Amino acid sequence: MKLMAIDYGDTRTGIAMSDVRGMLASPHSVITETYMPKLVAKIAEIVNKEQPSKIIIGLPRNMDGSYGYRCDECKALGDALCAECDVPIEYQDERLTTVMAHNVLSQNNVSGKKRKQTVDAVSAVMILQSYLDKNK
Repeated sequence: MKLMAIDYGDTRTGIAMSDVRGMLASPHSVITETYMPKLVAKIAEIVNKEQPSKIIIGLPRNMDGSYGYRCDECKALGDALCAECDVPIEYQDERLTTVMAHNVLSQNNVSGKKRKQTVDAVSAVMILQSYLDKNK
């Protein structure tokens, strides 16, 4: 069962995919798009090509667990994707995934422009891998 994860950001949106057994998450791509309808169309292209059985969207809760403005934006993306794609959508807590992604990239000596281009895909991997581990 192949799954897809989305780390939705203001400027860049990271995409990750699992293997067909649903064991391991890997980075797929980063989409640079701020206009929601265009972003949804680009994600829909990936969904049509990759055929995931489920989409996991990171939900950036506050540290106290409450929902903030960004959670509403992520849910709006999920609603728009539901209207465009016939794939179930779930949400996964993504607190601190961007910080962890920066740490991983730092430990692997990825810096500057390359880090900026990949951190969102690495965050999506962390969202997806935590979902996979939780649902084994």
